[in-house]
Amino acid sequence: MILSILLNVVLPIVVLISFGCIMQYSFRLDLYTLAKINFYYITPAVIFFSLYQSNVSLVLLGEVALFYAIYVFILFLISWTVARSLKYSPGMRGAFTNSVMLDNSGNYGMPINELVFKGEPVAASVQALIMTFQTFITFTYGTFVVQNGASNAKKILLNFLKMPVPYALILGLLLNVLHTPLPAMLTEPLGYISRSMVAIALLTLGAQIVQYPFRLRRTAIYLSMILRLLAGPAVGFAIIMLLGLKGIPAQALLIASGMPTGVNTSILAEEYKNEPDFAAQTVLLSTIVNVLTMTVLITLANHLG
Repeated sequence: MILSILLNVVLPIVVLISFGCIMQYSFRLDLYTLAKINFYYITPAVIFFSLYQSNVSLVLLGEVALFYAIYVFILFLISWTVARSLKYSPGMRGAFTNSVMLDNSGNYGMPINELVFKGEPVAASVQALIMTFQTFITFTYGTFVVQNGASNAKKILLNFLKMPVPYALILGLLLNVLHTPLPAMLTEPLGYISRSMVAIALLTLGAQIVQYPFRLRRTAIYLSMILRLLAGPAVGFAIIMLLGLKGIPAQALLIASGMPTGVNTSILAEEYKNEPDFAAQTVLLSTIVNVLTMTVLITLANHLG
């Protein structure tokens, strides 16, 4: 089973990321434009269409929300305690907690979910919900701490309200609940966009990680990776058992808990000049090592049926 998962799920991810690396080396792609295409075009369409087509219920929404709230709070406590005990500076504490709490649930998590569950609507909906919650945390708490608290709450809220993902989620859920039919002139384009997500998202990720220098001499980078890739899934599994979750939702949540550090942590660190080198290294190293940990995690998730 492990070999099958490695060959059919994880290695295709590696191949697509590698294409992004090669394209970036060869042509120096416009990463700003690629990020905008993913964030404002592909991701909202995928989230909307997944939720519109799914059988997501208020019960499932509540379970995922409760899981994520407990999960991210525990990871915050763990990462903050480690950073505090090691006497990191306030800026480094923010960068460290971000690297553990904020994972790559978008342009890595969504493709993994698609390849593992073959577009199963409930699994896709779970990942879409996780991504939306993750986006909210990233652009509220994540933005706040990376600025050492310099940004005010009003500015953070306005920035969040400018993002399309929450609106896509709400609209998809609303039309689903109301059983509102969409014309083919909308469903066909949405289908085309959704099917492009895996290739474009992973090409973008490959192009993004190429720009990070390979200087891995800081202990904090390895601590972050251990917490993100090992403690994260362990916490996720414990919460799944605590809540008594079963079947596809449990499998999707366990896999979602093992994603590498999110690229947005590096983007925020670069934007606000707060430990950008550390943030970039955590993204790079955790993404590379995740090839192994994700293979094991998907294998374990298969036993939660």
